[in-house]
Amino acid sequence: MRIYIYMQVLYCQAQYIRPDIKDNMAKSSLAPQQARSRESLRKLLKAAAEVLGQHGLEGTTIPRIARHAGLTPGAVYRRFPDKDALLETVILGILERQEERLRVALTPQMARQIPLAVFAEQLISSMLISYRASAGLLRAVRQFVQGRDQTAFYKKAARQEMRAIEYLMELFLLHRREIRHREPPVAVAFALMTLTSTLIELILVDHDLRYWQALIPKDDQALKRELLRNFLSYLGVEPKSG
Repeated sequence: MRIYIYMQVLYCQAQYIRPDIKDNMAKSSLAPQQARSRESLRKLLKAAAEVLGQHGLEGTTIPRIARHAGLTPGAVYRRFPDKDALLETVILGILERQEERLRVALTPQMARQIPLAVFAEQLISSMLISYRASAGLLRAVRQFVQGRDQTAFYKKAARQEMRAIEYLMELFLLHRREIRHREPPVAVAFALMTLTSTLIELILVDHDLRYWQALIPKDDQALKRELLRNFLSYLGVEPKSG
């Protein structure tokens, strides 16, 4: 919506140009302006995500985002009224791209050809790597979203996240004959929920885990094995030995 309003301002400004000049500008000037506007917005959203990941929610400020994007704070405020509006756009974009990448990287045709246990192992490995690499960003996104409950943004974010989860469920249920749980959809949903909750607790929740070291896997390889064993066991699938 902010992009639409901004482009309407450019259009209204063009109404005051003489008709003979306006026709030429429509071909030679307006398109580059629109391209520059889109590129400027892309840089701004990318910078906001990077600052959010590096400095956390409290450390993410409009001046810091503007510097990172090579813009002035005024240029940011011309697009977004405040930090919350900017971060809402950033986070919804992240969720949209996440779903798009998931659907491109893993199609139903591909999922059918992968044994269920291998599919689960690949998913868990990918999620573990992603959570480790993007812990700062994921932590800040989670904090921001939780602080915006009961808002239209929260509902949009929840719907987008649910679409991605439902798509993963559909892929796993292509192997429903291998799932021995008497309610395969419930089993897959709960297994995914348990997996995500465990990763959040061990990686994203900002607390001291020193006192838990004797009780949790010693490294990510061991953690992956336990997550996979737990996931498959809940589905009623026999994990590989080892």
